[in-house]
Amino acid sequence: MLNLAMLLEDSAREVPERTAVVCEETRLSYAELNAATSQVAHGLVQAGIQKGDTVALSCQDVPSFVIAYYGILKAGAAVLPLNVLLKTREIAYHLTDGDAKAYFCQEGMPELPIGQLGYAAFQEVESCQHFFLITNTPDAPSSIPGATTLNMLMRDQPTTFETVATSPEDTAVILYTSGTTGKPKGAELTHLNMLLNARLSDTMYPRADHDVHLITLPLFHSFGQTVQMNAGIYNRATLVLLPRFSPDAALHLMEEENITIFAGVPTMYWAMLHYPRADQYDLQKIARNLRLACSGGAAMPVEVMLAFNE
Repeated sequence: MLNLAMLLEDSAREVPERTAVVCEETRLSYAELNAATSQVAHGLVQAGIQKGDTVALSCQDVPSFVIAYYGILKAGAAVLPLNVLLKTREIAYHLTDGDAKAYFCQEGMPELPIGQLGYAAFQEVESCQHFFLITNTPDAPSSIPGATTLNMLMRDQPTTFETVATSPEDTAVILYTSGTTGKPKGAELTHLNMLLNARLSDTMYPRADHDVHLITLPLFHSFGQTVQMNAGIYNRATLVLLPRFSPDAALHLMEEENITIFAGVPTMYWAMLHYPRADQYDLQKIARNLRLACSGGAAMPVEVMLAFNE
């Protein structure tokens, strides 16, 4: 048996009281995070989700993404993370092509109405049987009439779950291409793929006793999902989530949360370097704590890399 959710279960067993996820006022320990994912898994199984099914997920970098992601895996299903910027027609295509049986969708906000667009797509796809709304406030009622919320799915469910036995070659995650040369195509990644990618990301650099990641890369993308979320959970790290990047918010969290690992794209580094009020933060403290900075998505300009190092 090999299930990617074992990363979380092992960490919850080893460091149950350590903070696993931080986002604004929310702080979840590894024990609390593992319990929440078990409740999701129970809810999915009761809804009829079976081993080998696909469950889609549209969500920004908030704790609910992590909870739903590992809950889906525990239930033996494959996770289909979707770009939160997709429109209704595009979402419907992914739900249909990926043969999603259920769909977790964040409520969103007026400028990014993920929930409304996602629900409209869900209604167009007969093969997708369940829609679960991730409300902006966990215990809030559904803003979509008749939609089951994530909180409702989890309510009164047991906090322990016997993870479904999957094999190393079973599909764990389906990531879609951008579709620049045609329709987007789903790449099926196995539990072994994802586990080895997380282990490699963790072992490429010297380990620390307790790392703290600042995650602002979208978790629906392979970079943030593998290099930070899965590798961080594997390493028993604390994941500090920043749903929308700004240099001000990033520098604040680096100072406040004692960030040791940051991963971003070159434009994020450029924005922090040129932020006019950067000197209001304790940059020396940030530099002392930040032991690893990764960049991807595009070539890092040498001058930006050198300036950030300085």
